Amino acid sequence: MGRKVLVTGATRGIGCEMTKQLCAQGFTVFATGRDQSLLNDLKKETGCLGEVCDLADASAAVALYEKARRALGQIDVLVNNAGFNPGKNPLVEVSTEQLDASYAVNFRAPYLLCREALKEMSARRSGHILNVVSSLARTSAPNYSTYCSLKHALHGFTQCLAKEARLVDVKVTGVYPGGVDTDFRIEDRPDYMRADSAARMIVQCINAPEDVVVHELVYRPMIESNF
Repeated sequence: MGRKVLVTGATRGIGCEMTKQLCAQGFTVFATGRDQSLLNDLKKETGCLGEVCDLADASAAVALYEKARRALGQIDVLVNNAGFNPGKNPLVEVSTEQLDASYAVNFRAPYLLCREALKEMSARRSGHILNVVSSLARTSAPNYSTYCSLKHALHGFTQCLAKEARLVDVKVTGVYPGGVDTDFRIEDRPDYMRADSAARMIVQCINAPEDVVVHELVYRPMIESNF
């Protein structure tokens, strides 16, 4: 029987491709996203389980973990893939509402889901948590102060989590993809990585040997030089 996986941000881009690949390999996946129609299509195509959820709602994020745990029996792997990019905005144009919305999805939701996962996984001393951060967490960019700073926060949290989780035999991986050609951005970027390629790298981390943990996975399209 394959391992049980909860994937957020699963209805588009990397998360969608990851769900397809995991299901094809025999994993049982509970997928979540905000678009019911896209989720229905994914469930029909892959046989995955799932439910829509607005991760901007803190109570909904916590409830989601319990729903997935009940549906799967237990969660062996948590992939925090959902993200929210408010766009390229100069700091002086960022509203409090935009900041709060980005914080809720890009930091608070994965923080809460990691908390719930560690409670369950530490009790049985096994499991794997993967936080999909961004290569922007390893650099900086003008007009990205909101998104970039929250990804830096998620990076710092993931490092702390890895040290706590290690004590209870739970693996933690920080994933730092560079540019991916998805509808996460407005413009098409065929010179960026394909979503299925970016997903395959994450799946490889999940499939690492039992005695190996990948602490950080950093990868970019060849065109990028911001490293």
